[in-house]
Formats: sequence, structure tokens, C-alpha cells
Amino acid sequence: MKFAAIDIGSNAVRLLFCNVIENGEVYFKKAELIRIPIRLGDDSFLRKEISKEKADKLIYAMIAFSHLMKVFEPLDYRACATSAMRDADNGKEIIERIKLESGLDVEIIDGKKEAEIIYSNHIAEHLEDDKSYIYIDVGGGSTELTLFSNHEIVASKSFNIGTIRMLHQQIDKEQWNAFKDWVKLTTAPFKPIVAIGSGGNINKIYKMLRKKDKPIHFTELKTLSDILNSYTYDDRMKKMNLNPDRADVIIPAAKIFRTVMKAAEAPEIIVPQIGLSDGIVHLLYEKYKASLVEN
Repeated sequence: MKFAAIDIGSNAVRLLFCNVIENGEVYFKKAELIRIPIRLGDDSFLRKEISKEKADKLIYAMIAFSHLMKVFEPLDYRACATSAMRDADNGKEIIERIKLESGLDVEIIDGKKEAEIIYSNHIAEHLEDDKSYIYIDVGGGSTELTLFSNHEIVASKSFNIGTIRMLHQQIDKEQWNAFKDWVKLTTAPFKPIVAIGSGGNINKIYKMLRKKDKPIHFTELKTLSDILNSYTYDDRMKKMNLNPDRADVIIPAAKIFRTVMKAAEAPEIIVPQIGLSDGIVHLLYEKYKASLVEN
């Protein structure tokens, strides 16, 4: 069976097709992932409104996604828009345009719901009982933090601290300190603690370090961050083989991950390479199974 998930983020828009295989156990296998870097956050965070140019690009992308879903024929789909659409005064208007021109329903979700969807990947079920974990999802407009211990959520909070906001210098010292203080105070009773990272930037860092199912140590992340910081934007594309829309945001992303790890005293970070789209698929599958029971 196949499901589709659309993630309308502040940096990029993604469409994930995922096969779910039931064979004694349940396996989630990504079939296709299409990513389009529209950068809605550039408009939303600076002007509180998404421009006609970017709105049109988003509409074209959603029309294309609609056609692709007709080809792939998923059992169900869900489309979620996050921080950029939350902050844009014309966000609801654009959602209405998407429905009218592509036929797709999109919901604008808050930070709490975003964290819940990401957590629905059930990553906690596969981790050790004698450790606590802080899940860090870094996006263009916000960072979602979830602390869990003994397979249960202990605390969860969304901060309007993201890579695009940092590029535009929209995070003041007070916000940054409040972010660090929350991590320190919340994680203090839960040691030892390990970080879990999600989002395109930490996935890219993971690939650059060629970890192959091994965690990234704080010192490795710091060393790579220093190297990236020493290069110009153009050099990051040339020497590190980064796409233009990744070469700038990877710097603030690495800073956010390092800051959380340091504040939580987490010596390493696990990168399962899952995110919002994967969480949406898990929820669609659970919804589908529940409907079979009801019928």
C-alpha cells in the first residue's frame, strides 16, 4: 500500500510517496521524494506576507504534486504547512487558492502539532531504556524540541528559531537565551541524554560525515561547522558540493543543533533521517488500519 505526504516548509516544499509493507512486521519504504526550494520564509518572516511570485510558484508545485498523485495513486494523502504559512497574513488565502487550483486540501499546523506528527515516527520505541533523548527538528522558521524518557514524552516546545529567521537576523539575544535556558532546565533531571536530529540540514551533515548508522559526536559536528564557516557561500557549493538553497542555511542549522546538544549535555546525536513527511505517512497508515477495524 502507498501513502503520500506533503510538507510545505519555510525553506522547501516536499512530496513523499512511501510504501508500507506488512510482512509479519510493518516496513515503511520511501518510494519517491520530490523537493522544491521555494523559500516561503524569505517573504513570510520579513514582510509577514507571501509575495505573488512565491505564491504562484507554490501553486504550480501543488498542481504538479496533484498530477503526480494521480499517477502514483496513494491510498490517502495529507498536506501540512508549517512556520512560514503560520506567520503569513495571507496564508489562509493561499491555502484557498491551492484548493481551488490543484484540488488539494492543506492544513496549517501549529508548532505543537508539528512536534506531535514528527514524534509519531515511533523512534522512541527503538531506543535504549536507560537513556533519555531530546528530539531536535530544525526548520527554516522554527525548531521543535521534544524530550522523552522511558518511551514517554516528558516535555515538548516549539521555538520561532529557524535557519531562515537566523539568516535574516531576526533572533534577538533574549530569544536565544530563553531557548538555551529551556533546554538546560528541562533536560537537567534526565541524564545521560542523547540528541536525535531531524530536518534536511542534519541529514546533509550526516551524509557529509559518512556516518553510516553511527551517531555524530559533538566534536565532529563542531569541526565540520568550523570548516563550513571558514568557507564563503560560493566555496560551500564548490568544495562541499552543496546546493545553493542548502549552502547558506546549513550554517545556522549546525549552530542550533550544537547549542541544544551543549545545553542538554548530549555528547552525540542520532540521525534517523526522518521528519514531518515520514510522520504524516505513519499517521495515514494508522488511520487506514483503524478504518478497516471500524468497517
